[in-house]
Amino acid sequence: MPDHPSERSRSAGSGPFEYRGRWALVTGASMGIGEAFAWALAARGMNLVLCARSADRLQALGDALRREHGIETQVVAADLAVPGAAARAWEQASAEHPVHLLVNNAGFGLRGRFHELPRERQAEMVSLNCTALLELAHLAVGEMRERGAGGIINVASIVAFQPVPSMAAYAATKAFVLSLSESLAVENRQAGVRVMALCPGPTPSGFQAVAGTRVYEGQPGYLTPEQVVAGGLDAFDADRAHVVPGAANRAATLFGRLLPLGVAARIALRVNQRHG
Repeated sequence: MPDHPSERSRSAGSGPFEYRGRWALVTGASMGIGEAFAWALAARGMNLVLCARSADRLQALGDALRREHGIETQVVAADLAVPGAAARAWEQASAEHPVHLLVNNAGFGLRGRFHELPRERQAEMVSLNCTALLELAHLAVGEMRERGAGGIINVASIVAFQPVPSMAAYAATKAFVLSLSESLAVENRQAGVRVMALCPGPTPSGFQAVAGTRVYEGQPGYLTPEQVVAGGLDAFDADRAHVVPGAANRAATLFGRLLPLGVAARIALRVNQRHG
């Protein structure tokens, strides 16, 4: 049922998203962009379900958010790469209150030549970056369409716009996220549900330690997690289907889309080797 009588009559693009008093599920919330989303949404008065593998880190974050912003929080500790974990996490998150915003942020990357990286680890990355994201989005869209209100932010990357040798499978997962998000945005806009892909560039987080990459201040396109989230929420309020925060990052994706794929891939390899 809608939270109030006007929910069904309000279209997804009729103004800024309504945050205050509603609930959001943020995956990968224990650090980096996910944690920055938690703080930004709490500042807007949104109650939060925090999901990641580390229950202790999530609990500490939830305690801090309640003290600072007076919101309600819930912790769901889960490894979303495990089959069935995404559905169980959604069930826990939505059991007592409707989830009006899903931030699909959980994911990781791997750097190295495709044939040299462990097959099982790459499959785990696809499971988390694509399958878990798809399952959560599917569950969210079904409930949100029935209410006539809601939103999904899927965190992709600037690598979604072109092939990236030495991060081949990771870039492919983010291309999946971008393409899926663009399609869902069109399918669901008239139903009152907005969907957006957030495509950040170099951003310091726990991602680099896992992926084997590095990010440094002053690097072209460098933004903090807080800057990425601020740009993402501004675009989400404007009902954009995707956003690339930062002028340098937007320029990089433009070249990636205009150049032949083979040329773009060779340039991406050189850039990746320089900053990896």
